[in-house]
Amino acid sequence: MTQIGSEVRGSLVLAVANQKGGVGKSTTAVNLAATLGEAGRKVLVVDLDPQGNATSGFGLNRNQRERCVYSALLEGVPAEELIESVGIEHVFAIPATIQLAGAEIELVSAMSRENRLKSVLEPVVGDFDFVIIDCPPSLGLLTINAFTAADGLLIPIQCEYYALEGLSKLLDTVRLVRSHLNPRLEVFGVVMTMHDSRTRLSQQVVGEVRDFLGDKVFSTVIPRTVRLSEAPSFGQPVTLYEPGGKGAAAYRELAKEVLARA
Repeated sequence: MTQIGSEVRGSLVLAVANQKGGVGKSTTAVNLAATLGEAGRKVLVVDLDPQGNATSGFGLNRNQRERCVYSALLEGVPAEELIESVGIEHVFAIPATIQLAGAEIELVSAMSRENRLKSVLEPVVGDFDFVIIDCPPSLGLLTINAFTAADGLLIPIQCEYYALEGLSKLLDTVRLVRSHLNPRLEVFGVVMTMHDSRTRLSQQVVGEVRDFLGDKVFSTVIPRTVRLSEAPSFGQPVTLYEPGGKGAAAYRELAKEVLARA
């Protein structure tokens, strides 16, 4: 349960964020949602990235939609009108389209610009056990909106050189948002992605991140696998594309840890 002032609710809003691109944000958002759905939890994924990788990762066509999360943020369309089933039991999404690319600029002059997403989600968030927001690879206004709406931050970090590069800036942004916009925001957890057990480098990076962030780092490490990389191009989470594979098993373990922390 999440305590917000005097309000107690059963839902948890997680923003999946890292301003570095290619670290597995959308892969984590899609597959964590799928595995939480397998566990019987009702999940909403909000695709806040103009690239729309979470949208296409669920097999939703970004080019055949007149409305998306942009419509809620800047045109006043209620969130409940934008929620779609993704063909996985208990899992739903608010998709992104190319419209979202202009949102950063349009939000600059908008009233309550940092709180738009929070206001959009408030009427529906209680209908879900988890709301997972897939953030763009930047610290712009879309990401600030996600941080303002979220209870916690889930940070994917890839097991490669410069893994910690930019992390201090991300954590500084979290502190600023907590001070001025959302006092309940905290780092919910850090997940190591693209781990290659054959290399010493991957092991070293995991050790460095654990030294730096301590028990915020999940025990589960997501491996680098061909199937995990292929799954999005088939519009499926890896739990459907290769349900018995290492990638699916890793995300199921991550879901267990998320449930334990939640």
